[in-house]
Amino acid sequence: MGVREEVVAANEAYAASFDKGDLALPPARRFAVLACMDARLDPAKYAGLSEGDAHVIRNAGGRASDDAIRSLVISYKLLGTQEWFVIHHTDCGMEFFTNEVMGDLLASSLETAELGPDGFRDVGAGPGSPVGREIDWLTISDQAGAVVDDVRRIREHPLVPAGIPVYGYVYDVRTGRLIEIPEATEVGRAA
Repeated sequence: MGVREEVVAANEAYAASFDKGDLALPPARRFAVLACMDARLDPAKYAGLSEGDAHVIRNAGGRASDDAIRSLVISYKLLGTQEWFVIHHTDCGMEFFTNEVMGDLLASSLETAELGPDGFRDVGAGPGSPVGREIDWLTISDQAGAVVDDVRRIREHPLVPAGIPVYGYVYDVRTGRLIEIPEATEVGRAA
C-alpha cells in the first residue's frame, strides 16, 4: 500500500467515529502557536491540545515570515486569539544550510539533495533554477537568537496589537521539553 492509500484509509477510520463536527470556528483556548513543520514535533501533544483548542501555524523553522504574521493577524482579528507562542526546536534542519547553499543546490537541480557529514550536496540531474538565489530562506545560525528575532518581528509589526503577549520557546527534540527564551518573552511582552 502506498502513502496515498494509507492516508485515505486512516481518514476513513477517523471519519467513521468522528464526533467533532460541532466545534466552534474560533479556537476554544484563544491562543495560537507558530512552530516548525518538522515531523518530529507534535504541537498537539507537547502543548496539550485537542481539536478546536488553538491555531497552529507551521512552516520551515517556525519563522515569523510575512505569511505566518498574516495568519496570526487573522487569528486575532477575526477569531479572537489573545496569546501567541513562537516555538522553534533543537536540531532544526534550517540550521544546516544557508541562503547561498540553498540557492546553489536549486541552481544545480530541482531534485532532492543529500545530507552528508559536510552538509547538503546535490545528487540530482539538472536542470535547476537560479530563482532559489532570490529567496530569503530564513535559515537559522543561532536558535535562541532566531526566536528573539521572530518574536521581535511579530511584536513590531504594525498590524499586531500591543496587548497580545508573544512568548518565545525552543522545543528540545531529545527530551520533549519546552525551554523558554526569556529575552524573547520579554521582547514579546504585552503593553
